[in-house]
Amino acid sequence: MTAARTLLPLAVAGGLSAAAELALPLVIGRTVDTIVAGRATVFWLSWTFVLVGVLVVADPVRDLLAGLAPAQRTAQLRRLLVRHTLALGARRPEAAGDVVSRVLTSAAEAGQGGVAVVLAAVATVPVVGAIVALAYLDPWLVAGYLAGATTITALLRRHVRDTSDAVTRYQRAQADIAARLSDALAGRRTIAAAATGPAEIRRCLDPLRDLSDAGHATWRILARSAGQSALVGPLLQLSVVAVGGWLLARGRLTPGELLAAVQYGVLGAGIGGLVAAFGRVARARAGAGRIAEVLDRPAPRYGPRDLPPGPGALTFRDVTVRAGGVPVLERVGVTLPGGRPIAVVGRSGSGKSTFAALAARLTDPDDGTVSLDGVPLRELSADTLRREVGVAFERPVLVGATVADAVGLAHDRPGRSAVADVLRAACADTFVSRLPRGPATALAEAPMSGGEIQRLGLARAWHARRLLVLDDATSSLDTATEAEILRLLTDDVRRTHLIVAHRAGTAAQCASVVWLDRGRVRAVAPHRRLWSDPDYRAVFGAPS
Repeated sequence: MTAARTLLPLAVAGGLSAAAELALPLVIGRTVDTIVAGRATVFWLSWTFVLVGVLVVADPVRDLLAGLAPAQRTAQLRRLLVRHTLALGARRPEAAGDVVSRVLTSAAEAGQGGVAVVLAAVATVPVVGAIVALAYLDPWLVAGYLAGATTITALLRRHVRDTSDAVTRYQRAQADIAARLSDALAGRRTIAAAATGPAEIRRCLDPLRDLSDAGHATWRILARSAGQSALVGPLLQLSVVAVGGWLLARGRLTPGELLAAVQYGVLGAGIGGLVAAFGRVARARAGAGRIAEVLDRPAPRYGPRDLPPGPGALTFRDVTVRAGGVPVLERVGVTLPGGRPIAVVGRSGSGKSTFAALAARLTDPDDGTVSLDGVPLRELSADTLRREVGVAFERPVLVGATVADAVGLAHDRPGRSAVADVLRAACADTFVSRLPRGPATALAEAPMSGGEIQRLGLARAWHARRLLVLDDATSSLDTATEAEILRLLTDDVRRTHLIVAHRAGTAAQCASVVWLDRGRVRAVAPHRRLWSDPDYRAVFGAPS
């Protein structure tokens, strides 16, 4: 049963429970009047037992469904949030810790939303019904009750508003701590080498004051609401009892009706239940707001097209990319022939990684078009794009249980021979063969150097048929291994190799070089022709 389908039975069970709770005082009152009058009590006593039976059955069912539906909805939200976050890829600005906080905490709060609304509505029924019942018994009873009803309404509105704000601030501070801790764990070797552990602890825990302030604010709001309800509730009951006693003395109420009126006064004063119910709605609204911040960011759309036969020619047509309103790449227009290695060089901040990300469609341009063999990347299907284009990164993250899983991530259930082929192509077969179980070795049991991790990342991307993008993916390799991999790349004319290069030797082995300078293409030419320019030599730190 899905979460949405669970809400209807929950509403039915809650409604039956509320209706029985509302009817029971009147039925008991009629029973008392019947006993006082000396008449037969079978009818009203039977109804009393029926209503008690409804409460005995409906309350546990309501509680069961109230626990089941949030679990289902939370799981749905977590799957949706993870899928959308992964679909955003490089377009996601949140830190990893912040995303984890949203998936674990915010999704759990937002998952309470549907149930919270239903239970809040159910909690409202006895209060509203009590007013109607008091009016049925005598309109003067309503007058006594309404003296404090406006106060209850104002308290509820303030409680929901203040709780939503406090919970949102708490979740944001919690996410900030998680993001800082995630960064610290990722850089733990650097922190240990720099002996900055105490300073890093202070940095990670710096938002703790905001977390504490938000947490204390939440408890203050709850304490204030509890104190106010403790004052308003008894006053409402007292006013109903006073008016009821006056009506009994004047003969306008029977003893049974006075008993019912007192019970309805208790139901009508149930502000504590309303505060809890609407507080749950407020927390769900705060969690849903943080989930919406991610889901409202559009994920890339893919088209239906496949690629025609071709060598992997890459075309940038008037491409501009902005970050925070500042151009990272501006009006880039270049056509790169396929079937050859092409280096992308430039000073730090010139836009090299953005250029590579555009070629692999890890990001989209704000203006202009990027095409592969004449087809705009936006029009390619997701399967076609990932089959034809591969990316190797400077710091690859290995995903999977084993080395073979990590290497075969981009493949559809690769066999042993396919894994062996890409390991050999990336010069990773030798060190993998020395692992305890070879490619079947668990990643957690396979300590690797930065260069070895880079080789596995390159092996994972080797499946690409049309375009292989290397974003500084050989920076941690020794000179001999890098030279061997570059030799394989330059000899491979089946596809295009776009290589973000920081070494002059790497650029020299490529057929052509795209030289980026301050977000623009300064030149496209072979390395030997550009080397005569002092500014080009300065890119590699060579003397002018």
